[in-house]
Amino acid sequence: MASLGLGSALCPTKPLLCSPCVLGFPRNLQTKQQINTQFSGAIACCSGSSSELMTGAAAVSTENSPERHRTSFGLKNLTETFWVDVHRAEGRPLNVRLLEPLNIASSRLEEVENVAIRVELSNGCVGWGEVPVLPWLDWNQATALEKVREACEFLRQGPPVTLNLALDQISKIVPGTEFASVRTGLEMALIDAVANSIDVPLWRLFGGVSNTLLTAATIPTTSSAKAFDLAAKYCKLGFQTLKIKVSRDLNADIEVLQAVRAAHPHCSFILDVNEGYTSKEAVEVLEKLNEKGVTPVLFEQPVHRDDWKGLGDVSTIAREKYGISVAADESCRNLVDIQKLIEENPADVINIRLSKFGVLGTLKIVEMVKKSGLDLMIESEAETRLATGVAGHLAAGLGCFKYVNISAPLLLSEDPVVEGYEGTSA
Repeated sequence: MASLGLGSALCPTKPLLCSPCVLGFPRNLQTKQQINTQFSGAIACCSGSSSELMTGAAAVSTENSPERHRTSFGLKNLTETFWVDVHRAEGRPLNVRLLEPLNIASSRLEEVENVAIRVELSNGCVGWGEVPVLPWLDWNQATALEKVREACEFLRQGPPVTLNLALDQISKIVPGTEFASVRTGLEMALIDAVANSIDVPLWRLFGGVSNTLLTAATIPTTSSAKAFDLAAKYCKLGFQTLKIKVSRDLNADIEVLQAVRAAHPHCSFILDVNEGYTSKEAVEVLEKLNEKGVTPVLFEQPVHRDDWKGLGDVSTIAREKYGISVAADESCRNLVDIQKLIEENPADVINIRLSKFGVLGTLKIVEMVKKSGLDLMIESEAETRLATGVAGHLAAGLGCFKYVNISAPLLLSEDPVVEGYEGTSA
């Protein structure tokens, strides 16, 4: 895996770019995209006290930073004591093409069409968030922009309130699971602005367990030749764990896995099926891989999201016969699903995405899962470095995720965010 190091300044939204080099981190961050007249110049994803997040293959330490000696402010305490007075709040399109089409939950995505959110408090501190617009949703970017506009107008016109109340108001404007990713972006921006106000990095607010994090990199569904090239690239960048998205063609999938192994002989890999197999096919794949000496460390969502029995059957065989853990991803759609996974144990790992549950919802789920003894995974998909930075701070601060894959920006044809945290290789 590659490693993330979170520096001493602040910015939950400081995005993630997996790179083998350690770079300096200026205090401001801007997107390359031009802005409409509602914005001044360009989108800046961090204000003056932005935190630094670095990725690569070796941990980055900030032991000599003054921030190491500061008091740790918990997010819960902050939500109850910090008063939010929003001066400006606005959203705009954030569009970037992918290097290769990406298959997500049986859908094909060729371009990221998200929404960037900027919140400025009356004290001048700015926060940024990102709304992922995912292909399986029943709404598009235009709908997301309208929802963001509605929420931003409410925040601008409202009186000063505690952060807790502001977040509660947002949850009422965009409740439930349907617009969870919109709520996620708004929560990111508000928490970012508040964290900037007190000059404390988000990894500390989320728990302060660590300022470093290891991440895998993703190889999308592709040909064996392209998979070989990507695996070789990631090997040079220092990634030791690769997440491979497979197709519905068993023989082609095995060829891809063999190509990845040839390009990166010593890598571990996560096999992401995205509901593509029946339980019988999933077991057959594990058998064939075992025959060829290729064993994944994690088998992700091997069957349809509603096939709970099949998920349990595959998990039992994978764990008992091959020592492989199985993760539930698409089967985790809401808190009811999470509770069912905890009670019935059809999988070993629960995969959490901020875009599905929001920042606050994710924190709640983490507490539920930690008590169950199941393992946790966090990842991002179809997001820029704006959103993946928040996931990085949260995962590092909590320190309880066994599997991490927040390398989504590597799949973009260009990086719409300049500066920020980059990485190291061992």
